[in-house]
Amino acid sequence: MPQFYLPRPWEIQNPTSLTPELVHHLRVRRIPIGESFPVFDGKGHVGIAKLLTLSNKSGQVQLSGIQANLLRESTYGITLAQGLAGGDKMDWIVEKAVETGVQAIVPLQCERSVIKLTRAGDSGRAEKRISHWQAITQAACEQCERTVLPSIEPIQTIERFVSQVKPSQLKVLLSPQATENFSAILARTPPQDITLMIGPEGGLTPEEEALATAAGFVLASLGERVLRTETAGIVAISAVHTLWNPELQNFLNQ
Repeated sequence: MPQFYLPRPWEIQNPTSLTPELVHHLRVRRIPIGESFPVFDGKGHVGIAKLLTLSNKSGQVQLSGIQANLLRESTYGITLAQGLAGGDKMDWIVEKAVETGVQAIVPLQCERSVIKLTRAGDSGRAEKRISHWQAITQAACEQCERTVLPSIEPIQTIERFVSQVKPSQLKVLLSPQATENFSAILARTPPQDITLMIGPEGGLTPEEEALATAAGFVLASLGERVLRTETAGIVAISAVHTLWNPELQNFLNQ
């Protein structure tokens, strides 16, 4: 049975109330009273929930076996700064980035982004998109059995974002115009927190790339082929794990 997201507070001695979203999921799956299923709190803890009551709008479980579990989290943090893409591409990017192990996703409003969500009067639309992506993040964690929910940061411009990135962090801008291969950068750099920046359809403008490089981002290429915006980030994340994760390296070398 898949795990379900149940945010804290968790009760140990007393029954814990379910969120409306979890009530809906359990009813759709027709989980019977008395059934037990795994839950996680989004902050690295898991437990076993026994369903005590369930109605149309509420329910309660008894929790047991609560413990910390970070087995599916990397020792290094990956932040994906993704240029806003049109259609349902951002939904796909968020889902696959969570499944492949990012810790944070920052949607970037770029000059060539198809959708515009940082203009005056767009705050309501932006908040709805953030809530939508947070729901996708939750579902992706349930599916891939991660126990920590990655964060979805507010939509922001590149200028604002690069001014806030930690100076000690490895920062890479993936660009088809770059001359250095991304794998070469990873190979000579010890595992550490890393920020990956990906442009929208059409890429970043020269001015946006200049802002990023002035803030310490290094340009890197993912190879000879020009990848779509929804593909580039997932390839880059996978490359990070391949070169920095010792267990994966041992597996590949077998």
